[in-house]
Amino acid sequence: MSGVVPPVAAIRLTYRVVLRQLITRGRVAALLLVGAVVTVVAVAVGAADTTSDPTETGVRLISDLGFTTLVPIVALVFASAALGDLREDGTLVYLWLRPMDRWPVVVGAWLAALTVSLPLTLIPLTLSSAVVGSGSGLIGATVLAGIVGVVAYSAVFVLAGLMLKNAIVWGLGYVLIWEGIVAAFGSFAAKLAIRGYTRSILTAITDVDLDLGDLNLTIAVVMPLLAAGVALALASIRLRSMDVA
Repeated sequence: MSGVVPPVAAIRLTYRVVLRQLITRGRVAALLLVGAVVTVVAVAVGAADTTSDPTETGVRLISDLGFTTLVPIVALVFASAALGDLREDGTLVYLWLRPMDRWPVVVGAWLAALTVSLPLTLIPLTLSSAVVGSGSGLIGATVLAGIVGVVAYSAVFVLAGLMLKNAIVWGLGYVLIWEGIVAAFGSFAAKLAIRGYTRSILTAITDVDLDLGDLNLTIAVVMPLLAAGVALALASIRLRSMDVA
């Protein structure tokens, strides 16, 4: 069909539109502050040097502050807004009326969310894992778990932003209630908690036991990436069927 925007061009167009919309001073400053707090706490823990096992202390610090708070919250803020804000302010019509498939719109929005979320999470977490004095194993585990976590959370929250009003509220409910409480009481619930996979990566690489961190490394990496693919596919289906005008 002549005149149809090719998928790569559609992804690039969506990426530029969404990225401009996502990067605001308020969002970036607030989440930079959260990342700075994590790093400051890690510096304080590393300087104290009062623990017999600095590796375990460092892993628990990164897990509790980084993968319980920083990674999911940053991904939620940006990914839920990627298409959610465009839908709310009517900008999504601009993309909708273009002669192009819907899945490149979803992929472009997801990539824009990743572009902002990855540095805002990986930089403070990598610095924190380095200064806490636990060795290179924790640094590698943190980077891998951070990438997997941001990729998965961002895809899920792009879908949430497209399907739900007040996606931030629902996302916080998932992070705080489902991952924080419900997942601890059943294996099925734990399989639907991204936090369990990021913790499993930390445990597999550092040998420090964490709650929910009982999966092997391959499963802990592959399953969140598959979940991300499913979430993006569902978002594409939803975008294809919804009325955005």
